[in-house]
Amino acid sequence: MATKATVYKASLQVSDMDRNHYQSYDLTLALHPSETEERMMVRLAAFALLADEKEGTEQLSFTKGISTEDEPDLWQKNFSDEVLIWVELGQPDEKRLRKACGRGQQVIVVNYNDKSDIWWEQNKGKTSRFNNLRILKFAESEVQKLSALCARSMQLNVTIQDSEMWVSSERGECSLTPIWRGEH
Repeated sequence: MATKATVYKASLQVSDMDRNHYQSYDLTLALHPSETEERMMVRLAAFALLADEKEGTEQLSFTKGISTEDEPDLWQKNFSDEVLIWVELGQPDEKRLRKACGRGQQVIVVNYNDKSDIWWEQNKGKTSRFNNLRILKFAESEVQKLSALCARSMQLNVTIQDSEMWVSSERGECSLTPIWRGEH
């Protein structure tokens, strides 16, 4: 019998002063049996960093993700079902990148561990040919602190200012410095 996903609830208060985006989100996340809490928390951090309420579009949302070939970890679509933002976590292969860049108007790959530095060195030349692709990195040490805030029911406050993220909950707080690879 297959192991089922574990359901997590997150009440997320985002104050993004860099983009003037202030919003509360009540989210339900499914932790796939092969996914770590650390990875799930990176999905949540990516959501907080990228969420935006644009007229004529659905909000950024979690997909079936890790268990589904045809979907990223997060995406934002318009009402015509076109993918505006495709967010992929980890170190996808070139075939997956091509597919994502063909389907999404904007593609963001989120690296979140130290092994991703090797992936970046091996793939930065290949990624430069995709005009709609950006690579975001969270430091592994910061992600580990973020994962310490994980609970089945979470209330998280996220403040983003000057390209820094501060995340706090009843379990503590941490900061993340999102780094956009290849951008100056």
